[in-house]
Amino acid sequence: MYFFQEDLHPGKWVNLPLLAKTRDLATFLPQQVARSIPFSSNEFPQILNLFSLDPESMEATDMEQTINVCEREGMRGEEIFCATSFESFVDSSVSKLGKNIQLLANELAKETNNPVFTIGRGIQNMGEEELVCHKMSYPYAVFLCHSIDSTMVYKVPLVGMDGTKAKALVICHKDTSAWSPSHPVFEILKVKPGTVPICHFAVRDTLAWVRK
Repeated sequence: MYFFQEDLHPGKWVNLPLLAKTRDLATFLPQQVARSIPFSSNEFPQILNLFSLDPESMEATDMEQTINVCEREGMRGEEIFCATSFESFVDSSVSKLGKNIQLLANELAKETNNPVFTIGRGIQNMGEEELVCHKMSYPYAVFLCHSIDSTMVYKVPLVGMDGTKAKALVICHKDTSAWSPSHPVFEILKVKPGTVPICHFAVRDTLAWVRK
């Protein structure tokens, strides 16, 4: 869900189906094991053989898309990497932000099928020194982590229509001038790149490293 930063305030109703969805339970492999498994578009046929997957299957399509996204070059002002083990997830984050960091996640007090929430009081600005990590579709845990200049992370209290309490991550991009004009956000919000700050709620399994 994309929205303008000025709309991030208590009392605002938000529809967040990607926050309420069931968690992806895939876990990291040990680093030694992860390093032994190919992870590149050039070796994709071998990867499919390893996991005994049909090249025409939905799982294969999702895996190929994950690898392609992990291999893309960052846009101007963006640093990007994919972590395929817990060790690389931590080590790469420390390399980027230093050791004095904390890991943030979306928090739901209970599972809910109702995605409609109200923003509560107590929005926390967690700063601009960030590394946002998106869980990708893969047989084991793979996180695409990136840091984009002029990006802020907020922790936002929510109350669902059914009473479910949550704390959600909101990512706000103050400068979108380097983004592709064809990015769907500009059609959704009817604005052009670089004109206004744009925010979005993080999906359920997104994690964010920030400096303490």
